[in-house]
Amino acid sequence: MTTRNARLAAIHSLFRYAALQAPDHAALIQRVLAIPTKRTDRTIVCYLTRDEMHALLTAPGQSTWHGRRDYALLALAAQTGLRVSELTGAKIRDIHLGRGPHVCCHGKGRKDRITPLTSHTVTAIRAWLTERRGAPDDPLFPSRRGTPLSTDAVERLVAKHAATAAAACAPLQAKKITPHTLRHSAAMALLHSGVDISVIALWLGHESSETSMIYLHADMTLKERALARITPPTTTPGRYTAPDTVLAFLDSL
Repeated sequence: MTTRNARLAAIHSLFRYAALQAPDHAALIQRVLAIPTKRTDRTIVCYLTRDEMHALLTAPGQSTWHGRRDYALLALAAQTGLRVSELTGAKIRDIHLGRGPHVCCHGKGRKDRITPLTSHTVTAIRAWLTERRGAPDDPLFPSRRGTPLSTDAVERLVAKHAATAAAACAPLQAKKITPHTLRHSAAMALLHSGVDISVIALWLGHESSETSMIYLHADMTLKERALARITPPTTTPGRYTAPDTVLAFLDSL
């Protein structure tokens, strides 16, 4: 169903363009645009907790060039939630480590966005750039040949370090960790910090905040907080009434 809906989305995009170019076929175009998407099962997103993320970030060995590169890449991905295509397409000039450190990226739908960097990520990226050097238009995370990493290469290095981290962090053994898992983890970290879902949508470069609602469905912490606010069946609902001693104290202020 997912493949079908993706193809239908492409067809809808074409016919929305056709509506402007061929208004004489408006009736047919509207019939095509009215074709609904098929309902699909919604899976709960996989994300890493703080401890699991720490285990993953400590997995790359810092004694090798590849290990230092991978650590910087994982740190940036985990904090910013960049898509794998945005990581592989990042250039040295896209990183700004001065006042108001941030990373610029040309994301999905040919949209540019800026994501701020934390002090931890700044430290990791600064150390990598000191070793990386290169011209502004060079890839931020290159292969040994100096070419940009491919999507498959990033997937392999994430899987490799996830396997290493799983040896020290048992919960990771039950999770399939991909570059997109790091994106989900960044979103969940923001949600747990109290960031509004609309801000998370902007942070991740989502077209609509509706797309970011999957993180609310996955967040058991928020659900537990909501459950805690529900009045237990053995209690009598009502407003709190302060005793006379408290009222007298307040009157004396």
